[in-house]
Amino acid sequence: MQDPNNEKSSFFRFLISKKFFINIAIAVVVLVLLFFVLIKYLDIYTRHGKELTMPDFYGQTLQEIDSAGYSDFYDFEVIDSLYDDNNKAGAVVIQNPLPGAKVKKGRHVYFTIVASTAEQVIMPDLRDLTLRQAINILELNKLGTGKLIYQPSFDKNAVLAQFYKNDTIHPGDTLVKGALIDLVIGSGDRNYKIPVPFLIGKTREEAIYELNIASFNLGNEFYMDSVQDDLQRVFMQEPRWDAEISYYPGDSIHLWYRSDTAVDFDAYLQTFLPDSLRNDSLAVDSNFVF
Repeated sequence: MQDPNNEKSSFFRFLISKKFFINIAIAVVVLVLLFFVLIKYLDIYTRHGKELTMPDFYGQTLQEIDSAGYSDFYDFEVIDSLYDDNNKAGAVVIQNPLPGAKVKKGRHVYFTIVASTAEQVIMPDLRDLTLRQAINILELNKLGTGKLIYQPSFDKNAVLAQFYKNDTIHPGDTLVKGALIDLVIGSGDRNYKIPVPFLIGKTREEAIYELNIASFNLGNEFYMDSVQDDLQRVFMQEPRWDAEISYYPGDSIHLWYRSDTAVDFDAYLQTFLPDSLRNDSLAVDSNFVF
């Protein structure tokens, strides 16, 4: 039977021996090497520091994009299509991420492309509906609201007729998706006026919907920034919003747009609050000067 004291003495001598320190040194070196290998692996896996600038693919087909070698850097996916007779079939019209964005290699890029044939939809019957009902039904049927034409009728604010390109469009007729339908609306005696809605900060689509629901037509549109993108919002309107001034149904409202990337709309909207709700020090940023 071994003496416990001898065992303790041997273990202590091992702890202060050269062999022990050599083993410790080897272990430290192995851990350091493993650490650097792990960091390098993570760096490669996440492509750290190797960002790419997203190109502008607008107007290019998937075949053209692939031929240019972009497939080596990005993964492309078509998520939607729409008909656009201003572009060739298969051409990209919307992309996400937007051009100029900083992304990693292998990033998924989502496209909306031009359909080879226009999607057809069925024209609903809007006659005798209220204007609000008609606009919502057009939207549900993938159609748009065109010009609102007011004429005297005891059926105030009701749809009297529906037109497409100055011709009567009948329920059940087929149309291209997104076609704009002009509506003839009863105005009563047209002696009444309505306030102009506040449209500042809204997207174009939101603003047009609000205008139509309020019984106004879209007038002229102006884009104040050189770059037009999906982030355009209403920066000005004419006539301007004023709770004390009203206009006739069917009047046109003109809109000016600026990009969300050029204007801080949250701060800009604060300038339209009543003085009692606005911070005295709040002023319009120089970005808003035009």
